[in-house]
Amino acid sequence: MRRLSGLILASGILIPAAWAQKPPSPSPPPPTAPPPVSTPRNNVPFSPNAPQPYSLTDLVLYLSGSVKTDDGTPLPSNVLIERVCSARIRQQVYVDTGGGFNMDLGTMAQQTVDASGDSSAEINPGTNPQLAAQGQGIPRQALLNCELRASVAGFRSDTISLSNVMPSAKTVNIGAIVVHRGEKVQGQTLNAKAYRAPKNAIRAYEKGLQAQRAGKLPEAQHNFQEAVKIYPQYAYAWYSLGEVLQKQTQKDAAKSAFERAMESDSKFLPPCLALASLAYEQEDWHQVLGLTRHILNLDTLDYGKINGYVLDLDSLDYSLAYFYNAAANFMLGRIEEAEKSGLQAERLDVRPLHPQLRLLMAAIFTKKNNYGGAMEQLREYLRISPNGRSAPQAREQLAQLEKMNVAQPPDRKAIPN
Repeated sequence: MRRLSGLILASGILIPAAWAQKPPSPSPPPPTAPPPVSTPRNNVPFSPNAPQPYSLTDLVLYLSGSVKTDDGTPLPSNVLIERVCSARIRQQVYVDTGGGFNMDLGTMAQQTVDASGDSSAEINPGTNPQLAAQGQGIPRQALLNCELRASVAGFRSDTISLSNVMPSAKTVNIGAIVVHRGEKVQGQTLNAKAYRAPKNAIRAYEKGLQAQRAGKLPEAQHNFQEAVKIYPQYAYAWYSLGEVLQKQTQKDAAKSAFERAMESDSKFLPPCLALASLAYEQEDWHQVLGLTRHILNLDTLDYGKINGYVLDLDSLDYSLAYFYNAAANFMLGRIEEAEKSGLQAERLDVRPLHPQLRLLMAAIFTKKNNYGGAMEQLREYLRISPNGRSAPQAREQLAQLEKMNVAQPPDRKAIPN
């Protein structure tokens, strides 16, 4: 994932040399200050950018609710409820054994349980600092751009907007969040050929998985090789063999194993993404493009149209597939296609897992002369990866843009259906 950022920053794609010769635009004249208005202290007009003296009845202290499946089946034990405001995860809590949850907003504390939450201080328009400091909650106006959703592997979640929350008590029950079990075409998640494998091949494969989980890679390799020797169409075993070979830096052998997995079942997508990753490292952009197109064409759950983080039963990272596709299109000069895939990757990478995506989007916006958009992406990269390997170069490029007094970014282009 660091390779593209190096290519972009080292080659000067992000900030062309001609920029340095471009004189900065003149600063606009300062706006004329309006005449002061004398307003009684007990009748202060509302300003969206200033703290307001909200009463306690305007504040939300707790959000409660539940999660249920659309088919009535039991929930997994690790369901997270996420409060997302302006596309950033602000709070996370686990549901209890009965599927219920209670989210405490009173202390303004970030109840993030993993690195996916936004740990920066939450600043909401209209928040009264004194009441927040007293642990009295969040004004409902500050929740206008927020929603709640569930995050759990193998399911996609409905969302519940908090824009209509009307606090009648300190605790507001938002109702039930419904999650939908992921389903795929036969053979994509459940490989039919795998069920035809002889029992001794299945035993060897399961032993290999146990050894792999224990970190005994040579032993796992031996068992996976035994499984595919008994049953050459065992796509899962070929893929797992490729994984352990790759971890032992046997890249050529790993590539051959991934290719055998794809030959055995072209709808089993993890080996295809693994091959795309290897091609990305080798800068074989045409190969990357072909492999990622294969993945996205078989995206039967249509992840490109799903808001938020979703993990399917293949454990396949679709945001990474879109990122590779965008990178390949960019390096081949197909800027419009690169932007489309990059925006899809950004939409799916809510956690976020791929900071380099922001550098790619900055380069794409630069190519389209959207310098304000490039600045926005560089700032986001530095926010989520302040100590990344590309952070010094990103700061330098951002400083150049800021000195040029580049205009603010225009409205984002809508992601095509």
